[in-house]
Amino acid sequence: MQNIIQKFEKKQIKKNIPILKSGYFVEIETLIFENNKKKKQKFKGIIIAIKNRGLNSSFTVRKINNNEGIERVFQTHSPIIHKINIINYGYAKKSKLYYLRNIKSKNINIF
Repeated sequence: MQNIIQKFEKKQIKKNIPILKSGYFVEIETLIFENNKKKKQKFKGIIIAIKNRGLNSSFTVRKINNNEGIERVFQTHSPIIHKINIINYGYAKKSKLYYLRNIKSKNINIF
């Protein structure tokens, strides 16, 4: 039974995903389906957490919009994600950057 699940997961894993680390500034293009239309929507922010769990791996992206922090969790191998662009390579000493939730300004420097 477990062998069947592993074979299914290997087929579902995407191959063209860049290496992501916490602290990177990324832009994610997602596909949104409204009525019978496909739209692309961009979400630009900093990666604050990554979970590597094979097919269930995910990453959390945070951005500040109108002085309000917005976090969104993306499944790494989801078919909704169209493209992941790395804008800037940030250097972080920690793997989870949850302390950025307390920072209110747009100027987040973790270099």
